[in-house]
Amino acid sequence: MKILHLDANHPLLIKQLNALGCTNDEDFSSSKEAIKKIIHQYDGFIIRSRFKIDASFIDAAENLKFIGRVGAGLENIDCEYAEQKGIKLIAAPEGNRNAVGEHSLAMLLSLFNKLNKADNEVREGKWQREANRGLELDGKIVGLIGYGNMGKAFSKKLRGFDVEVLCYDLKPNVGNDNATQVSLKELQEKVDVLSLHTPETPLTIDMVNSTFINDFKKSFWLINTARGKSVVTKDLVSALESGKILGAGLDVLEYEKSSFENLFTSDMPEAFKYLISAENVILTPHVAGWTIESKEKLAQTIVDKIKVEFY
Repeated sequence: MKILHLDANHPLLIKQLNALGCTNDEDFSSSKEAIKKIIHQYDGFIIRSRFKIDASFIDAAENLKFIGRVGAGLENIDCEYAEQKGIKLIAAPEGNRNAVGEHSLAMLLSLFNKLNKADNEVREGKWQREANRGLELDGKIVGLIGYGNMGKAFSKKLRGFDVEVLCYDLKPNVGNDNATQVSLKELQEKVDVLSLHTPETPLTIDMVNSTFINDFKKSFWLINTARGKSVVTKDLVSALESGKILGAGLDVLEYEKSSFENLFTSDMPEAFKYLISAENVILTPHVAGWTIESKEKLAQTIVDKIKVEFY
């Protein structure tokens, strides 16, 4: 097979595909239109999030057998159209689920113990012990929305704590020993912490808005390592200001470009100005699944799935 690589990835990806007898070409800089003119030459291509794969691009790929995405989600691909054309879609959520689980836990513990705030103050010569008194996770109820690879990985990390873990998912019977599956209503009635592990779909875009937030019985902490567009930032800010949301750990933002490679390019939104000054908010640049180990695991997962499908 002839494969085009549109983003740089771990070198094992090309090395192992070469060993299978594949021809591997790389193009990390040409425009989408330029790629579109040559894509008919390839049996498959591998991408992260460089640009959207829409119907017209798929039509140009006349000989395409598969699209590989080195990542968890496929929202930058017109999956329905690709499947209609008989193209196999290959993603790798298994490759970075452990990293996402660890990052989610790190954000939660940092928020509870005010680690970022305390660190900044000590660096400024301030020694404020009472103002940095933390919370313990034991005894809390943690709710997960989305219980696939990422949600399951986070619940596994929580096993060492004396916590109750609830999960809500559109799919039935996904709960396991690490989390009890409940209705959204029950989850909103009980949890102290909410962590999002959902893909970007029409149902999840703008999901966390004022109405959704106010349906929670208690004030709660929010962790989002999923997709930025799931949270309406101005509504999150209002909830932080009112105390309905006690703090937030955000690895993803509503303002991210679809490539995930850049933040906004125009003026900074007012809501974001609040987030960057809030002591009870932790921000990271979409790196929850972006570890040294996950880079290798993601590439290996893509190779393994290509082997199973075509060799």
